[in-house]
Amino acid sequence: MDGIICINKPEGFTSFDVVAKLRGMTKIKKIGHSGTLDPMATGVLPVFIGRATRAIDLMPDHRKRYTASFQLGQTTDTLDRTGTILSSCPSQISLEGLKETLSQFQGVISQFPPMYSAVKVNGQRLYDLARQGKEIERKPRQVEIYGLNLLEFSPEEQIGKIDVFCSKGTYIRSLCDDIGKKLGVGAVLTDLVRTQAGCFCLEDCFTLEQIQKMKDQETLEKALISVERLFSKFPKIQLNPIQTRMFSNGVKLDLKRIHWQQSIEEQAVYGAQGEFLGIAIPNMETSELVIRKLLI
Repeated sequence: MDGIICINKPEGFTSFDVVAKLRGMTKIKKIGHSGTLDPMATGVLPVFIGRATRAIDLMPDHRKRYTASFQLGQTTDTLDRTGTILSSCPSQISLEGLKETLSQFQGVISQFPPMYSAVKVNGQRLYDLARQGKEIERKPRQVEIYGLNLLEFSPEEQIGKIDVFCSKGTYIRSLCDDIGKKLGVGAVLTDLVRTQAGCFCLEDCFTLEQIQKMKDQETLEKALISVERLFSKFPKIQLNPIQTRMFSNGVKLDLKRIHWQQSIEEQAVYGAQGEFLGIAIPNMETSELVIRKLLI
């Protein structure tokens, strides 16, 4: 049981709840996830199992994609529908006005982390402070919105849905709140589905119920995705049997004795039988292939 299982996280579960559930199902302690999802959110949550947990900090693609629903004319303390309503006002935003405002939120933008978030300030989680009724000054963060498309909008009900393709660390709640502020009426996030996390999408996901059924039928291995998939776009190095044994034992290899692409970027290393071994970086100064992480 070494690999990645993509879970379609259910609403009401924290990401750690999902990890705990899988630990209970598999009886494996070494399990971790990449990319926290709020309890209200659903969608793609890659969970790393066994030796695959070594690759969590190596994920080369941290981009995310979401389908987010929102309501104009309202604000809450959590910036989503789960919070206490802070303000409510009549909203008559037109389709054209909304589209024009959305166009201003593409590219690199600044965001303030919401008070109800796991961000630490002076050693304290913001959500702990928020639950105490405290609000402190937060520094803005730079995030990037690669794509922001309006999927649906009802001028009568002032509700809509957007597709957001963004960088790691983007808060969709904050994005909706900022859009509402720009429109002058406020906005809250009402539904959030993560449709993509790095190289994984909803089509790769299983529900917890499906995972339990596969575990009962002893077919859980079918849900496993090889950690190799994370690095499918890396330059590839194929080793011979002797080099495979040396690399697997942590030995630096002479670049002059292996076939590799002349690039100083990280490279995916494969053994003599085509097995994925790990990630390495060519050191041009010493002419050695230096191991970044063994993943066998």
